[in-house]
Amino acid sequence: MLMKAATSQLVVIDVQEKLLPAMMNPDQVLARIGILAAAARRLAVPSLITEQYPRGLGKTCEAVLNAFGHDATLLEKMTFSAATEDVCGAHLARIAHEQNRRQIILCGIESHVCVLQSALDFIQDGYEVFVVTDAASSRAASSMDFAFRRMERAGVSLVTTEMVLFEWLERAGTDDFRALSKMIR
Repeated sequence: MLMKAATSQLVVIDVQEKLLPAMMNPDQVLARIGILAAAARRLAVPSLITEQYPRGLGKTCEAVLNAFGHDATLLEKMTFSAATEDVCGAHLARIAHEQNRRQIILCGIESHVCVLQSALDFIQDGYEVFVVTDAASSRAASSMDFAFRRMERAGVSLVTTEMVLFEWLERAGTDDFRALSKMIR
């Protein structure tokens, strides 16, 4: 199944001040999330940013907040899975129902904890789930590897930022294509 801008929601999981420096490839993760944010803003894809226990783990990184501007909803959570956190799950379910947006595009940290548990729960809730592997990270490569393998076995589609971008765009030659394709050159 192709990702469509008209049926997607973007969920950025826990890219927080105290977590990000310990992750593998933090600069890549921020850069890829920046591309996803620009595409979501331009193509009117609803976006949710989650924060896991911000009092202990810090707020969302400024780079992520700046990339989205005011075009994303920011919600705190205590559960590892965004799907099982009442406020987050209800927010996404409302948009899915009202706008027929049943595709969840996930990125963030950590791949083997909050991203994994969110992905598995969203699959169980009947969403089509896509995890953007180059915009997700963990502290160890083996944790990411096992998480991605487990997600894929559960029916999650593993994708890259460019896959999301070009599937959302659908065609070349448009103003959206010209604006967004510059970000990956």
